[in-house]
Amino acid sequence: MDYDDIIARFESLTDKAAVEGMNRYGITGSKVYGIKIPVLRKLAKEAGKRNHELVLKLWSHGSREARIVASLIEDPKQLDEQQMDAWVQDFDSWEVCDQTIMNLFEKVPSSWSKAVQWSEAGEEFVKRAGFVMMARLGVSDKKAGDSKFEAFLPIIKRGASDNRNFVKKAVNWALRQIGKRNGRLNAKALETANEILHIDAKSAQWIARDAIRELESDAVRKRLGLL
Repeated sequence: MDYDDIIARFESLTDKAAVEGMNRYGITGSKVYGIKIPVLRKLAKEAGKRNHELVLKLWSHGSREARIVASLIEDPKQLDEQQMDAWVQDFDSWEVCDQTIMNLFEKVPSSWSKAVQWSEAGEEFVKRAGFVMMARLGVSDKKAGDSKFEAFLPIIKRGASDNRNFVKKAVNWALRQIGKRNGRLNAKALETANEILHIDAKSAQWIARDAIRELESDAVRKRLGLL
């Protein structure tokens, strides 16, 4: 499939009712066709990988669907930090942010440094990207040592006072995922959560209480061998 084929497929699959539903969940952007993720994954599979020129052209299209497909078909070996920094500035919804990180960004070595860099940004979706990266590394990088995740905890604590919705949810996600890796990190994450609980900000109170509730739950503790 070439660029024109993909865009034509988007047009044919447009679902206005789905677009309205997505808007209610904060899935917005300059152009949204309302196509579900499984359909986009199937389309990406048809398009194939390792066509860097097609990837860049799709990303430039600007639509939700084109950018998600671009993140699915890009070859991580073609991805450099300049492209990552350019794309993160284009994020215009939490979904495109999260999908791009899960489909592509978390797969490259610079994901660790970008998590820290972006967590210090002022823009809402760039800052979210930093904490989503931390959360996703907590899930996907099975070989990383505890110390790498412990280094994220002071950054998470600093980010907890940001009351913007899409930032605070990502901060919470990062804290919870780190605390679910193993017993040692569970204790460290709970220690951080209790420190966050004393920060005078509504976002911090929500982040801490929600994280503590999950990390102290029987389900998590049993899975980690703490019960």
